[in-house]
Amino acid sequence: MRLSRFFLPLIKEIPSEAQIASHRLMLRAGMIRQLGAGIYSWLPLGWKVLRKIEQIVREEQDAAGAQEMLMPTIQPAELWRESGRYEAYGKEMLRITDRSEREMLYGPTNEEVITDVFRHAVKSYKQLPKILYHIQWKFRDEIRPRFGVMRGREFLMKDSYSFDLDYEGAKKSYNLMYETYLRTFKRMGLSAIAVQADSGAIGGDLSHEFHIVADTGESALYYDAKFDDIRSGKLTMSAEEMRGLYAAADEKHVADTCPIPKDRLREARGIEVGHIFYFGKKYSQAMNAAVAAQNGENVLVEMGSYGIGVSRLVGAIIEASHDDNGIIWPEAVAPFKLGLINIRVGDAACDKVAEDLYAQCTKAGIEILYDDTAESAGKKFSAMDLIGLPWQVVVGPKGVAAGVVELKNRRTGEKTECSPESLMGRFTA
Repeated sequence: MRLSRFFLPLIKEIPSEAQIASHRLMLRAGMIRQLGAGIYSWLPLGWKVLRKIEQIVREEQDAAGAQEMLMPTIQPAELWRESGRYEAYGKEMLRITDRSEREMLYGPTNEEVITDVFRHAVKSYKQLPKILYHIQWKFRDEIRPRFGVMRGREFLMKDSYSFDLDYEGAKKSYNLMYETYLRTFKRMGLSAIAVQADSGAIGGDLSHEFHIVADTGESALYYDAKFDDIRSGKLTMSAEEMRGLYAAADEKHVADTCPIPKDRLREARGIEVGHIFYFGKKYSQAMNAAVAAQNGENVLVEMGSYGIGVSRLVGAIIEASHDDNGIIWPEAVAPFKLGLINIRVGDAACDKVAEDLYAQCTKAGIEILYDDTAESAGKKFSAMDLIGLPWQVVVGPKGVAAGVVELKNRRTGEKTECSPESLMGRFTA
């Protein structure tokens, strides 16, 4: 993509309403624009990142055997009355009435809808187990939306739901999702800590939150120091071994009964990016979701739900990966892999090298953003640092005369010179 054609409305000034780094940088980098309180338009750069994260989540869910579907954003109130949650959910639920005076709501979550789908379609134990998921926009009318996409009212979420015949099966589904979440976040360049947590409005008696450690996190985390060794690569553990380590959030941590010694206990702030629940028969009993067991008796299914904040992850990744100059994207979620900077547009030799590199990268399927604008070199460098692409390639008169271009690693700042041919060999290997 040529920058001269790309819709990228950068902001030089720091927006006064933005209180945390991710909100400031997403606004300055032209990723989002606010439409209303907690409601944002996703501009092309932000949308590309959002889709990258969504695709990683989708691939890992599919690999775990979950099946994708799509449920509506608008739900009938009677389903929620059937489950007993319509009045209990509170003012965060956006309640509406259609033209026929039917009470509806904009879905904050989908336990009722998926249970209704399941109970009308699955009748036998032979059809179990099942894990169904979708990636859909949600709305929760937060009393104080803030921090940009980290606590917006409208947000994109992946929520999956498991259905099993018995508790043992439900635990297998739960553990499968636990492991799947760790892989999902690792692919995004994140090291998540799974902590014991409350189930909240979802219900249930087994729950883990997945947190990214960041100073701006809203939750207080207490965890075994071994998690720091895992995050830094000094220690390798299986998902099963990690589940045995102590980690708790907020009030789930009780200092007097903490099972690990003080010298191994670490405290930090965490950003929640995923939450998994086992809630047994809470919804199947309320909504009569039963199947015929092997002995012919009707059995209420055991259920769980598993959420990942897809849009929230965009902000969380930035909180975990930025510097004073801007965003530093992990390669897996970066909107473009390469930023190509021609610092002397109009110079025949520079134009030829830059245009050739752009054409070769495009042909090779390498996502590249080519700054072909007439801006000054300083502005070009600042803009490219701000949007945080993993690699920057600089084409200038001195380098072209010497037969080289400059390659910069955005994360480390390391700069090296190489020929255009070796550059292409590096990124097409």
